[in-house]
Amino acid sequence: QVQLVESGGGLVQAGGSLRLSCAASGVIVRISAMGWYRQAPGKQRELVARIFSAGTTNYADSVKGRFTISRDNAKNTVYLQMDSLKPEDTAVYYCNFGGEYGSWGQGTQVTVSS
Repeated sequence: QVQLVESGGGLVQAGGSLRLSCAASGVIVRISAMGWYRQAPGKQRELVARIFSAGTTNYADSVKGRFTISRDNAKNTVYLQMDSLKPEDTAVYYCNFGGEYGSWGQGTQVTVSS
């Protein structure tokens, strides 16, 4: 059974940084495609970033150059480093394995104040 536990969310001022963590069990992140999604109030959930088994990554246009997805194979954990945060980044952030119909964490709230 896959379990994903996110942490690291919080309240930050615009221009600040946060690092989200996703501790995984039941899946080996080193050989899996893992992703971060977010959902803002009144909006659909959207893909933020993904990392693939080969280490390649892709990002939503809205976060390119500001967010970085990475993983620690020894800790079986995926990270999302978020820099230069904007109020429009405010959302609940979810870790994902397996795409839309895969496994999801419980989410962590990120709030960026202006």
